[in-house]
Amino acid sequence: MKNNKLGIIAGEGKMPVYIAREATEKGVEVFVVAVKGNVREEDFRGVAALFKEMRIGQLGATIKFFQENGVSQIVMAGRVQHSTIFKNLMPDLRGAKFLASLKSMQTSYLLNKIMDEFKKEGLEFVNSAMYLEHFMPKKGVLSKRKPTEEETKSVQYGYKIAKGIADLDIGLTCVVSQSAVIAVEGMEGTDNCILRAGELYKKSDEKKASVAVVKVARPDQDNRFDLPVIGKGTIESVVTAGFKVLAFEAEKTLVLDLEDVIALADKHHLCLMAI
Repeated sequence: MKNNKLGIIAGEGKMPVYIAREATEKGVEVFVVAVKGNVREEDFRGVAALFKEMRIGQLGATIKFFQENGVSQIVMAGRVQHSTIFKNLMPDLRGAKFLASLKSMQTSYLLNKIMDEFKKEGLEFVNSAMYLEHFMPKKGVLSKRKPTEEETKSVQYGYKIAKGIADLDIGLTCVVSQSAVIAVEGMEGTDNCILRAGELYKKSDEKKASVAVVKVARPDQDNRFDLPVIGKGTIESVVTAGFKVLAFEAEKTLVLDLEDVIALADKHHLCLMAI
């Protein structure tokens, strides 16, 4: 870590808070730029040397904040709700010029272009899981409940579908039943995709028995941004939807509060597996 300082561009969720906590415990000074409407300042009390809220598009102001505080390495972590993009989009001059130069609004293209802008100013984006690698389980069934033969077939099929939509930069999650696709993730995010699938697939518990929720990393996952993440909220969405299997890509998916996630899966007799 250069000069023992780390910048975090923080979206919603626990991931940026956990990175700040882990970095602080290792003696790294943390400076947080929070995306307005997605982050609470109190979550970073005691783990951030400085916290500043910015609206989406304030590119010049964000770069200046990190430079003034001697930060040269940055991680990008946490979700940004798509609804807040339109509410909080207020670009500064540099941000407006940047937005006008874009040829696409696809996630991977957009984030790579943002990183290029920071690189011009000597600011480097680093692996967003650099402090959280122990949150990435290896292959295996983590829950007490094992998958049935039908569920295993659904997981195998779902893995192929999820990899396909991830490669197209659509989403990272799908819900399938053997060889039928119930739902794929769009801009609504994983939890809402699962809940939508539950509404679409209002079948009996017996019919739902072969349904699997599958989440993967992109085929060429850039670990500097948008890593696949699941947590207790994901389990709760699976329970609400009435499904019994959640599979995710091993060693590439962050599972926040892993022990709690496994305990919650066991409580609801879910199969939780890294594939």
